Amino acid sequence: MKHRNPRTRLGTHEVTNQASPFEDVNLYQADTALRETVQRAGAAPAAAACNALGERAGSAEVQQWAARANGNPPRLCAFDRFGRRLDEVEFHPDYHRLMALGLETRVSSIAWTSAQGGHAAHTALMYLLTQADAGVCCPFSMTYASVAALRHQPEVAEEWEPRITAAAYDGRSLPAAEKTGVTIGMAMTEKQGGSDVRANTTSAARTGTAGEYELTGHKWFCSAPMSDAFLTLARTGAGLSCFLMPRWRPDGTRNAIRIVRLKDKLGDRSNASAEIELDAAWGRLVGEEGHGVRTILDMVQGTRLDCLAGSAGLMRAALANAIHHCSERRAFGRELIRQEAMARVLADLALEQEAALALAFRVARAFDGAAQSDHEAALARILTPIAKYWVCKRAPGFIYEAMECLGGNGYVEESPLPRLFRQAPVNSIWEGSGNVIALDTLRAIGRQPVVLGALLAELDEARGFDERLDRKVLALKDSTGNLAEANARHFVESMALAFQAAILARTAPAVVAEAFVRARLGEDCGHTYGAFAGDIDTAALIERALPL
Repeated sequence: MKHRNPRTRLGTHEVTNQASPFEDVNLYQADTALRETVQRAGAAPAAAACNALGERAGSAEVQQWAARANGNPPRLCAFDRFGRRLDEVEFHPDYHRLMALGLETRVSSIAWTSAQGGHAAHTALMYLLTQADAGVCCPFSMTYASVAALRHQPEVAEEWEPRITAAAYDGRSLPAAEKTGVTIGMAMTEKQGGSDVRANTTSAARTGTAGEYELTGHKWFCSAPMSDAFLTLARTGAGLSCFLMPRWRPDGTRNAIRIVRLKDKLGDRSNASAEIELDAAWGRLVGEEGHGVRTILDMVQGTRLDCLAGSAGLMRAALANAIHHCSERRAFGRELIRQEAMARVLADLALEQEAALALAFRVARAFDGAAQSDHEAALARILTPIAKYWVCKRAPGFIYEAMECLGGNGYVEESPLPRLFRQAPVNSIWEGSGNVIALDTLRAIGRQPVVLGALLAELDEARGFDERLDRKVLALKDSTGNLAEANARHFVESMALAFQAAILARTAPAVVAEAFVRARLGEDCGHTYGAFAGDIDTAALIERALPL
């Protein structure tokens, strides 16, 4: 019997034909369409901030922060070791690093502090940071969007807005007045109502001091429960009202916000979501009593924009990984990217992603112009739900297709694709799932007919570009006389597609706009990516999307 020489080393074969890690890439400089869109959207002053965040978000270090923060989810610490209530959430250190990166880059504050193009700048930063970790983007989004609601109560906004716009992260559990910066969360949903917040039963009783109330009830979802304050809804004698509920009372004691449990979620793993109970928790009225839904909807508009921007960012991350892999991986004698079937898939994904980006920034531009233009204000109201519905619906299937481009390597957890895939559905569910959003669109048109006029006027600007787009717009105009719940989804989907085509026709290179119309509005367009009929310039589309 032969014995192995103990000095013989166990080796492995040489590893070849594997793509290099997609890291240490400046995600802003590598995204041609984004750079062009930032300039066109009036956010050029934010280009330096976008460049700095793009470099950090695409670095190997920050990508590893995201992987570790998602691999080590938050943990509830309800009590200390002596039995005293804490109601705190413990996060992995890399979560705190990601929070500091985003807040210090002004993701949550730039919309309110920039002299021009603030919402477009915010959208660009959110889109970039999502490509590192989408989980932390949840508190960033709510903090950004809370300002619009807080301004309904000037004295509350005067106190809290400087803390929100401080562009600083302070993760300590302290009263807000003692911190260098704050984050704001949201707690609207209750278990018996879900999206139907008018079914909420949480009550609010006056304390005897003007504008101050004590809230009692249960919230089924509280996003980012370690935020410094929460916007929430509760019933007074006048009806459903909006309140700002801090984690600490004015006397320096902990507010009676009890964290019951953390939700075990499909994705969004780095961030915490909780069920909470309010036991006479102290809060301040925001806006007119009895009109809380109207008040908090100003915040929801902002978070819907971020769902849209976040989905576009997830799609960009998936596309960049797919193109990178196919550029370096060979099969049957040549790179995948040079094989016609794969090239058509990648080109089609590139079309979809650029259209999502263009739609997100058109909404952001409407936000920026709403104060000066009735047209932009109307467009912001109606295009936000339409765009949110469509892009957020498209993201999961898009990311799956990008995952397939990587084959088995895309399916294993060492790849970022599974995390992107698990994350994608939340943006469609959060801030109004599909039916809620589609019906909100019809409700807005019924209550404010001017918003439909704004949509159609924008579409008319692209008339004559392509007969297929012209036919689509005419069909949409014909359908507006018969808008009903049964066809709400069809109308919203058709409007979103037409709007994407119209925006690209006016702003994108001809090779992009023409290919999009052919692949999405043609009579023989396919049902999966790469299944369109006819020829498009796949090489040019992939070249434009290359993450170099």
